[in-house]
Amino acid sequence: MVGVCAGGARRRAGRAVTAEAPAPAPAREGRGARGARAERFVARAATATAALTAAGALGGLLRDQIIATLFGADGATDAFLVSWTVPEVAATLLIEEAMALVLVPAFACALATGGRGAVRALVTATFPRLLCGLAVACAALVAGAPLLVRALAPGLADPALAVDCTRLTAVTLLTFGVAGYLSAALRAHRSFLPPAAIYLAYNAGIVATALLLHRQWGMRAAAAGVALGGLLMVLVQLPFFVRRLRGPGEGAAPGPRAAPGPGAARVAGLTGFAVIAPVALFALARQAQVFVERALASGLPPGAISHLNYAQKVAQLPMVLAMMICTVTLPLVARAVAEGDLARARERVERDVVLAGVVALLGGAYVVAYAPQIVALLFERGAFDAEATAATASVMRVYALGLLGHTLTGALIRPFFSAGRPTWFPVAAMAPGLLVTAVGGLALVGPFGAPGIAAANATGISVTALLLLRGLARRTIPVDAPLLLGRLARLGAAALAAAAAGWGAGALTGGGPLAALALGCPLVPAAFVAAALALRAPGAWLVASAALRRLTGGNSQVNATTSPMPDPPPRTRTPSEG
Repeated sequence: MVGVCAGGARRRAGRAVTAEAPAPAPAREGRGARGARAERFVARAATATAALTAAGALGGLLRDQIIATLFGADGATDAFLVSWTVPEVAATLLIEEAMALVLVPAFACALATGGRGAVRALVTATFPRLLCGLAVACAALVAGAPLLVRALAPGLADPALAVDCTRLTAVTLLTFGVAGYLSAALRAHRSFLPPAAIYLAYNAGIVATALLLHRQWGMRAAAAGVALGGLLMVLVQLPFFVRRLRGPGEGAAPGPRAAPGPGAARVAGLTGFAVIAPVALFALARQAQVFVERALASGLPPGAISHLNYAQKVAQLPMVLAMMICTVTLPLVARAVAEGDLARARERVERDVVLAGVVALLGGAYVVAYAPQIVALLFERGAFDAEATAATASVMRVYALGLLGHTLTGALIRPFFSAGRPTWFPVAAMAPGLLVTAVGGLALVGPFGAPGIAAANATGISVTALLLLRGLARRTIPVDAPLLLGRLARLGAAALAAAAAGWGAGALTGGGPLAALALGCPLVPAAFVAAALALRAPGAWLVASAALRRLTGGNSQVNATTSPMPDPPPRTRTPSEG
C-alpha cells in the first residue's frame, strides 16, 4: 500500500491532464476560489504558528541565557552539550523531519480516503508498535551511554558527566517520539497551534529544573530538565489529539457512523519500512553534521563546543521562522499530490521556497551585521564573559552564511516525501554535503578553529540544497529550478547589501548593544528592500507590505502569502502542466 494515495494521484493526474485544457470558465473560477481559501488559511495558520514558534524560540534563548549564566562555557557545558545530541537527533527524527514527513502525508491520505475511520485504523496500526520500539531504543541508549559519549567526543575533558547527562536525556527518545506522532496527526487535521506550543512547554521544563536544582545537581539539572520538558511536550498536545480522534475529522463521511473508506484498511502502508527508511536516513545524515562538528571541536580548547552551540542556536532562528511557512503548507502539498493536482503542488512549493528564502536571508543579514551585539545582549553575564562573546560571535557570522542552505534543505525535503512513496534521492543528495562538511572541517579546524568548522557546515548544507532543488524538479514536483535560483540569487545580493549597511552602522553606534540592535531593526530591512527593488528581486514586496501594515495600523490589504511575486517575463506553462 505504499502507493495507496500516490498511485491514486498518478491515475487522477492522468485524467486531469486530458480534461483540464477544455475546462469551462466556472471550473477555473471554482479552482481559483478554492486556492484563495487555501491561501487565507495558510496566512492565518502561518501567522499563529509563527507567533507561537517565535515564543518558543524566545523561550529557547531564555533557556540558553540561564544555562550560560549558571554554568558559563567550559568543560562542564561541553559535557552537557554532548548529551544534548540525543534530544537534537530525537527532535530531527521524531518531531521536525522524519516523523512529520512520513506521518503527515499518511494522515492526510487517511483523511482523504476514509475520514475518521481511516485515521483510527492508522493510529491502531502504527502507534502501539511505535511506542514499543521507542521504549526499547530508550533502554538501549541508557545502557550504551558510555560508548556513545566516547564515539561522539573522544577528546572530552569530563566524559563521566557526559554519560550521566546522556542517560537523563535518553528519555527524550520516548517522549519526543510520542510528541512527534501527536504533532503529525494534528497538523494533518490542520490543527497547528498545539504542535507549535510544544517548545514553549519543553523550554519551561528545562528552565524550571535548572533554576531549582543547579546547586544540588550542577550540570545534571539541565539534563533532568530536558527529560521533564519532553514529557510536557506530550501533555500539551494530548487533549487536542484525543478530541480530534473522537470528533468527526475532515473528510469523514456525514453522519454518526462514519466508516473507513475503501483504502483505509491499507493506509498504514504509507508508514511502512520502505517509506520510513529513506526519511530516517536523510534526517540522520543531516544531523550527522552536528556529530562531525562536535567531534572536531572536542580537540579544541574547552568551550569550543559551547561556542558552536550558542552560535548555531541563535543564527538559525530565522530559519525556524522561515520553516513555519513550509510546516503549515505540508498538508496542503500532500493533499494536492494525493489528489493528482501537481500544478497546485508546484505553485505552492515555488512560493514557499521564495518566501522562506526572504525570511532566512533577511534574518541572516541581521545576524551577520550585529552578531557581537546579539551575543553580548543575550549571553554576556555571569560566567559568560567578553572572551566567550567574541568567540561565539565570530562563529555565528560564519554560520549565518549557510542559513539559506539550511532553509532550502528543510523546505525542499518536504515535497519529496509528500506523496508517501519511497525515494532515496534526498539521502543521495545529503551524502555529498556531509562529505564536504567532514573534509572541509578537517582542513579548516587547524588554521581557523571553530569558525572553520562553521564554514564547512555552511558549504556542505549549501551543496545539499542545490542538489535537492535540481532533483525535485526532475523527480517529484516539476518546479522551475533555474527560475527559483535566479530569484534567490537576487535576494541573496540584496541580503549582502543589507548586512554591509547594518555592519557599518553597528560599528559607528555607541550606547551599548541594545542601541545598535534597535537601530538595525529598521535599517537592515530598509536596506534589504531598497537593494531588492534595485535588483528587481521578488519578495521585496513581502518586507515592504509588512512595514506598511505596521505603519498603517494593520489596514494594508497586501497579503504576504497571496500577493504576486513579479519576476518578468512570466513563465508560460503548457496545458499538461496546468
